[in-house]
Amino acid sequence: MQFKHPEILYALFLLLIPIFIHLFQLRRFQKVAFTNVAFLKKVTIQTRKSSQLKKWLTLLMRLLALACIIFAFAQPFTSSKTAINTKKETVVYIDNSFSMQAKGAKGPILERALQDLFDKAGGSEKLSWFTNNTEKKNTSPQDFKSEILSVEYSQNQLTPSQVLLKANQLFSDEKDVLKRLVYLSDFQQKEKFPEIPNDLVVEAVQLKPVKVSNIAIDSVFIASKNASITQLKVKVSKTGNEISEAPISLFNKEKLIAKTAVDFSENPGSTITFDIDNSEEFIGKIQLNEPNLPFDNTLFFSINKPGKIKVLSINEADGNFLQRLFEKEEFQFTQQTFKTLNYNEIPDQNFIVLNELKEISASLTTALKSFSDEGGSVLVIPASEVDLNSYNNFLLTMALGTLSEAVPAGRQEKIQEKKITKIVFSHPLFKDVFEKEVANFQYPKVNSFYNISTNATPAIGFEDNQPFLLQKKNTYLFTAAINKENSNFQNSPLVVPTIYNMALQSLPLPRLYYTIGEQNSIAVPVKLGPDEILTIKDSTAQFIPLQQTKANFVLMTTTDEPNKAGNYQIVKENEFLENISYNYARSESNLQYQNPEDWKGAEVYKSVDDLFDSITDSNSINSFWKWFAIFALLFLLFEMLILKFFK
Repeated sequence: MQFKHPEILYALFLLLIPIFIHLFQLRRFQKVAFTNVAFLKKVTIQTRKSSQLKKWLTLLMRLLALACIIFAFAQPFTSSKTAINTKKETVVYIDNSFSMQAKGAKGPILERALQDLFDKAGGSEKLSWFTNNTEKKNTSPQDFKSEILSVEYSQNQLTPSQVLLKANQLFSDEKDVLKRLVYLSDFQQKEKFPEIPNDLVVEAVQLKPVKVSNIAIDSVFIASKNASITQLKVKVSKTGNEISEAPISLFNKEKLIAKTAVDFSENPGSTITFDIDNSEEFIGKIQLNEPNLPFDNTLFFSINKPGKIKVLSINEADGNFLQRLFEKEEFQFTQQTFKTLNYNEIPDQNFIVLNELKEISASLTTALKSFSDEGGSVLVIPASEVDLNSYNNFLLTMALGTLSEAVPAGRQEKIQEKKITKIVFSHPLFKDVFEKEVANFQYPKVNSFYNISTNATPAIGFEDNQPFLLQKKNTYLFTAAINKENSNFQNSPLVVPTIYNMALQSLPLPRLYYTIGEQNSIAVPVKLGPDEILTIKDSTAQFIPLQQTKANFVLMTTTDEPNKAGNYQIVKENEFLENISYNYARSESNLQYQNPEDWKGAEVYKSVDDLFDSITDSNSINSFWKWFAIFALLFLLFEMLILKFFK
């Protein structure tokens, strides 16, 4: 037991005064002699004994009443150590990710948790709180209750490490402060639980859905395309066993194009095929009818009228293999010889191939340098015999290094068969090309090659780890001629993804859709004036993305904007350029959860009610002054009864 005013307890010494008065009575009795007083003497002795007992009982009641009054004024109480610590800080993390839309026993688990917070929050202490996309610091309980019910779902979900880091930023730097983090989440599996700092108390509530089941649209891609029909494939996945079939619909704008059913009776994953007319642009939406997690039931995509990537090949060797490679609708391919080259056409290209030129002139070096600085891509395929001085001047200009003779003096090439065996699978050219790292590939070979001194990034290498293909920014260099006399690389299956992807990356064509939260690069083939910018907008909002103006296109970059999935337009002032679509990441559809009981140091509760009951108990102070006041009155009452009725 503790006292709010312990100094008042010194008043207990006052209890000695009535004791002294009782023990040292100042009255003196005088004896009076009677004749024959034997009977009266017996009565007197009995009366004195009764009087002494009555006085002792009266003294006891008075002492107890006075002691209770003193204790009442000292205000005794009991509490935990945390309750009497006046310095306490509370930070609340509310996981508002899309997975919190799952249904609990009383509706969506996030909405139920917010309502419980609204009902339970109170007191006078300020608190800080944050979600996956908002934060509030040092808000009053009234402001907290007025804002908590307006929390909306977010595509983001912080990992436990990020939550601890964010909470630490909201706590003050004071020492000897009880720091409490209230962690409300479904604990969807993201990463291992981090270590909790010693000065932090984590109180976690896992909000679980009643049924772990869901159907999600994973992805959409074009399987094939001809002059009239585009075949669209949709991947759909299922979690849980409650659902065996679900309807799926395809819309163009708001017009229903096709509808079918997804069958999950045999496989938790399914692929649906739609055929669409590719004679015009398609602003698409694919929709599932499934109630558990609404966010992943819709996927937006758009197919624009195809643009052309302009490819120019400057030849001094046979360019038929390049023509076959770029005879596709996404390319506009032209060939010129070095002698008949029209330099005025270079700035209008996206990708230029120097096909085995024996010499790169200074004028061509200047033109290609300017072309590269404006965002154009260049591929250099050297001839078997080249003018090393002109080549090295060009390569130094493009920061690619220098070629050197790898053979005895007087020879510029080494006649020896050499296999091309090293593929850098992580290089952007080979992203999504191989399902796995191939070990038994039929590797191509070369008869002659050049040694190079460079710090450029290798993409393909020889068996002795010497580079065969290098990249520096948007310039590529083969270190060997790839004509049929010197190499069989033209006949290798590796030639198609290598050179094809170089051209594709020179002007990234719009994809079917982009993912919000990832870094997305979109090249828009348009030329802007000095004060002109591009804007992305829909029917209700618009924003200006990060953009770089190149010679013949604008490179836009988006990450967290837009923050809402849907179909958008790219416009220049009021001029429509093309459609673009954004979707949320599909990771929230994976309903795999961690157990917070495994989080060492965290206190876990089953519900928000249990959490607040525990906090109330730990913060409660049991005061007893009223009881002592009542006892004081009772003892005074007992004293009156003793004085009146005790004989």
